[in-house]
Amino acid sequence: MQQDHGRRSNRDRTEATRADLIAAARKLFTEKSYAETGTPEIVVAAGVTRGALYHHFADKQALFAAVVEQEAQAVAQEIDRASPPSLEARDALIAGSDAYLAAMRVPGRTRLLLLDGPAVLGRAAMDAVDNRHGNRSLREGLVAAMRANMMTRLPVDALTALLASAFDRAALAIEAGGSVEDYRAVLMALIDGLSPSPRQALRPARTR
Repeated sequence: MQQDHGRRSNRDRTEATRADLIAAARKLFTEKSYAETGTPEIVVAAGVTRGALYHHFADKQALFAAVVEQEAQAVAQEIDRASPPSLEARDALIAGSDAYLAAMRVPGRTRLLLLDGPAVLGRAAMDAVDNRHGNRSLREGLVAAMRANMMTRLPVDALTALLASAFDRAALAIEAGGSVEDYRAVLMALIDGLSPSPRQALRPARTR
């Protein structure tokens, strides 16, 4: 039992150190930007040694990737929480859309996910992060709407990518002072504009 307790304690300390590094890095990356933040500052802010940083992360970019992953996961969790399976497909899409816009208003999030993320990690890496989190939620919602004949049957990956881009652009515009109501109204119109005509509703769905 003591040995198991020791292993748990070591694991807890390890996880706590990693969490402290991610939290300190997030604060500095959002306040100063990735480029202007050095690893010595992160170490001091986290209250750990330089060796501890490199034990958990290969370099600053790897630490940044962990910050981005955590932020993207947090956004997806908000979307999923707002759009449970009990909602009708269209209502779930609307609720998830509102949750995304709200989640992206957390200070620093647009910079991390929409500006520095692609610049630091590359577009392909950010697409992979998005597809694990926010885009995954959006794709599931679109598939559900198509299967319920509430949306035109379209290639779902292309539709997900284009709608996600519209949501990201809205988040950036709102961050810059744009009207939440205006951008929300346009996004809702985009979603409602995908409602099928009777003829389209008879077509087989292309969801792969």
